[in-house]
Amino acid sequence: MIENYQLRYFLAVVETGSFTKAAKRVFVTQPTLSAGIKKLESDLGSQLFDRTSKRVFLTESGTRFVPHAKSILYQLNLAEADIKSTGHSRILRLGALMTIPSAVVSNILAAFNRETTGLVIELFEGTEQEIQNRLDEGKIDIALTIIRPTLKQAHEPLYKEGYSIALADHHPLAKHSPIHPAEFAGEPTIVRSRCEILSETSRFFTDHNVRPRLVYNTNQDERALNMVAAGVGFTTMPDHYTMDGVKRIKMIGYDFEREIGLVRTDYQLGEERTDLLDQFTAFAKSHLPEITYGN
Repeated sequence: MIENYQLRYFLAVVETGSFTKAAKRVFVTQPTLSAGIKKLESDLGSQLFDRTSKRVFLTESGTRFVPHAKSILYQLNLAEADIKSTGHSRILRLGALMTIPSAVVSNILAAFNRETTGLVIELFEGTEQEIQNRLDEGKIDIALTIIRPTLKQAHEPLYKEGYSIALADHHPLAKHSPIHPAEFAGEPTIVRSRCEILSETSRFFTDHNVRPRLVYNTNQDERALNMVAAGVGFTTMPDHYTMDGVKRIKMIGYDFEREIGLVRTDYQLGEERTDLLDQFTAFAKSHLPEITYGN
């Protein structure tokens, strides 16, 4: 009999292309994951993966099994959500991209909670890919994340924003905007390790023959901003990140941009849950904080 954990193991390997990475994602050892996959293949009577020393590939049977695995997990997650929502409470399963400022997310949720009674919000925070995985599996209903041109799921764009430099307001370079990238040669820099354009930013400085001095690496954007305010170094961030003591300035040629919006799961939802998502979308569109650029 196929079990829930086997499906999670299988999809983790599909998404990461590696047994090692998949094991880390589902928080088990690699031998445990391998045993689960082997049992799943035995139960199905078919090999799902071709394994090489460098990569794992789906077999024809494995490729056919992917949509079934996602559908089964979705039905399980939907059943769990429905059971939890018995009584008078309703559940909104929301994903939030971890590089969206907490002020943006909290502003939307605060307004929605004030207007909606009997609501429980289950919030998941993750990377763009982690959120997409949960949408595909039906673990979340809707997500506040990046809108890509290739996105096939139903979505509602909310706002666009650029990326710019964040500097301590007392830093000498904070007096000028825009500023040439050469001004940052040798300057202490803070790297946001979860930034979606981290590789593009690195290439940008390299192309301008600029080597900032790395002094801090963090996956917590709010902490990075606090360290900027403390004068530890500068960083690049989406424009919605603001804080007292931090000056946002434009850098010449650094013209990256992202579009943030709401993305819904592909799976069919009931009328009540669909109405809830429509209501949430309307609130999100009308309760976005303004960008106080250059504060």
